[in-house]
Amino acid sequence: MVMGLELLFMFSPFAVVLFGLLSERFKVAKLKESVAILLSAFSLFSVWQLYTMLQASPTKILVVTLGGAPPLGACFEIDMLSLYMAFSAALLGLFATIYSYSYMAHDTRLTEYYTLLSALVVGIIGVSFAGDFFTLFVFWELMGITSYVLVAFRKENWGSIEAGFKYMVMGAVGSTLLLIGIALIYGLAGTVNFAQISTALRGQPMSLWLYLVFAVLVVGFGIKSAIVPMHTWLPDAHSEAPSPISAMLSGILIETALYGFIRVAYLIYEPSTFALPFVVLAVITMTLGNLMALRQNDLKRMLAYSSIAQIGYILIGISTGLVYGLLGTFLHIFNHMLMKGVAFLSVGNLIHRTGSRDLDKMQGLGRMMPITTLALSVSLLGLGGVPGTSGFISKFILFSSALEANLSILAIIGVLNSTLSMAYYLRVIITLLGTKTSEGIVVKEAPFLMVAVPVVMTLLIIAFGVYPDLILSFASDASKALIEGLANYIGVVIR
Repeated sequence: MVMGLELLFMFSPFAVVLFGLLSERFKVAKLKESVAILLSAFSLFSVWQLYTMLQASPTKILVVTLGGAPPLGACFEIDMLSLYMAFSAALLGLFATIYSYSYMAHDTRLTEYYTLLSALVVGIIGVSFAGDFFTLFVFWELMGITSYVLVAFRKENWGSIEAGFKYMVMGAVGSTLLLIGIALIYGLAGTVNFAQISTALRGQPMSLWLYLVFAVLVVGFGIKSAIVPMHTWLPDAHSEAPSPISAMLSGILIETALYGFIRVAYLIYEPSTFALPFVVLAVITMTLGNLMALRQNDLKRMLAYSSIAQIGYILIGISTGLVYGLLGTFLHIFNHMLMKGVAFLSVGNLIHRTGSRDLDKMQGLGRMMPITTLALSVSLLGLGGVPGTSGFISKFILFSSALEANLSILAIIGVLNSTLSMAYYLRVIITLLGTKTSEGIVVKEAPFLMVAVPVVMTLLIIAFGVYPDLILSFASDASKALIEGLANYIGVVIR
């Protein structure tokens, strides 16, 4: 019952709708925005409360069933890994909602916007907590549908409509393949509950059906994760969406899709099964992402391709099959959430003042918007893995885990790609700090909240870079929960 109260934040979209309608009916200014921020803060607080409950639990697993006991009922199974992902989503969701208060002030249909944003966060957290495929797929679709609409939210722009439609089509293909994978797994195991699936299939000799399931899951989850060559929706969607939505898509949504695959794959397969495929995917994804980012003048499109490259780095940890490698994976997921969140929100400030995404038209703007430029510079240096930032810590772990797994070539390619990425990161910084201002543009800093949010996130990037233990232990518990806590994860449901 207590745990059910902690999950009340999943009804926050309905509360946003209610207060939004009241705000419009009684002409109460900023009511829906304020409620959305409060509910986002409540979501983060609820995740923290679940963390304290989890720490007090002897099994380190919390289970909530709906509609009966597994396998008949839906199931939330919460461990340190799912809580880690939920915390990342709730934190970025709070930052994005606060930022939207000023950024979206001149837009219409704000009740719909904040409802969709709240539902997107709920969908991501639901995927993180899911203990069976039925629950996962329901929240997967919630996450997908809300993100499709948010990408196309500014429907007066044809680019947004086109990007949202393209994303929807590819997302639907991914969801269909995921549904086929679920059907195949149900045929093999006779259940959709994760714990019972693992008991039935893990350790079994690899068969044609298991290889087929693996292939379908890689593509189904891989489309939403933007793994190359399934990435083609991402550059358009991230560049055309409103900047806080770009931050959500890049910072946590694509990583949540990758988490879904990791959770399912480790329940069914031994890590050696997907080591080689993910080595190949990691190399292709990080290399293509960085090469394409080099060619961009559109700042948001450059950051979008950078996100593809970052997914490639994250895949390195998965391919090692080591707890240490997964530590790097999950730590980089959190760090990327912060760094890319700052990057997209800071670029949102530049676009808000100039009306352009063209880097060539932003020469010298850094001198007029120094706080925004400083935050953006720190985030870009972090994405490049510069010491003193949190990105350096997670990249160091990822590359050293590759060495530990005797994948030296993967570590070398990762370092070379990080060096390559600095070419376009430094180009942005140098352009903004240039002495000439294109077309005589004179601007000032963005509104207070739009500056304050990236600054707070930038301070976290530096704090976790200088004192990594603040988040390192959480990421370590998450990685251990996936491998060392597997028996516990299964045992709590099957007694």
